[in-house]
Amino acid sequence: MLPSPSPIPSQSASKTVFSKDMEQQSATVKWWRRSVEWWNALTCLSMFKPEIGDIIVGRVVEVAQKRWKLEINFNQDAVLMLSSMNLPDGIQRRRTAVDELNMRNVFEENDVICAEVRNFQNDGSLQLQARSQKYGKLEKGQLLTVPPYLVKRQKQHFHHLVQYGVDLILGCNGFIWVGEHCDARDTVAEEQLNNTEEQNTKSTRVSENVPLETRRNICRVANAVRVLSTLGFSLTLEVILEAFNLSSTLNLGIDEMLVSEFHVLVAEKEAERRSSLTKKKR
Repeated sequence: MLPSPSPIPSQSASKTVFSKDMEQQSATVKWWRRSVEWWNALTCLSMFKPEIGDIIVGRVVEVAQKRWKLEINFNQDAVLMLSSMNLPDGIQRRRTAVDELNMRNVFEENDVICAEVRNFQNDGSLQLQARSQKYGKLEKGQLLTVPPYLVKRQKQHFHHLVQYGVDLILGCNGFIWVGEHCDARDTVAEEQLNNTEEQNTKSTRVSENVPLETRRNICRVANAVRVLSTLGFSLTLEVILEAFNLSSTLNLGIDEMLVSEFHVLVAEKEAERRSSLTKKKR
């Protein structure tokens, strides 16, 4: 009888013995399955699962007919209809062809805006609305991207850090905005109705007038968000301010907040905070 050309498992009375090649193949298959399961779990966690009423931050990617398309960290671009936002003059009226022609003067490509999820369309994409003064164009700040599961749904997603002159918007879609405080966003939209040259000159002049201390505070808050995101902590105003104050107490530079030593200090501080909360509940 000729020997078998490939290794075949041989069964004895007590156990089944496999060749070395089959053991390696089995280990490879197990590793591959674990990798696929881990990747699927990570993908599910990193996906934004929208609900009606969610506060989101997005970037305009296209100005289309009577609508803007926004990138919102979702599998499809969201849609903000011209009829779903307040006009710069604040008057409730039917949108005209002139309003449609002036759409690019309100929002254009790469503008960062804040809006609210209105409903779902038939193709699964989201329709947004911006009918309040707290929504609109965001300027003079930083846009950060974190995994959406780190931003829990809360009663308040808009935070004004009065002592630092900074606005913090925690978007449910994982887009975080940190920028200079702005009281009324409708005034910004109203200014955008002027001609393009005046708008560019004005925006350049305004950005130069942002106080240096405010810029530093924006960068420090943004780095606090980056550190917490790297550590996988849920992003709340309390935790972000704790990391901000810790860096200020230690007299760390803004760039020094991103080193590994500060990550360890933030993790230890968060562990202390959670243990103290647990003791209070008891």
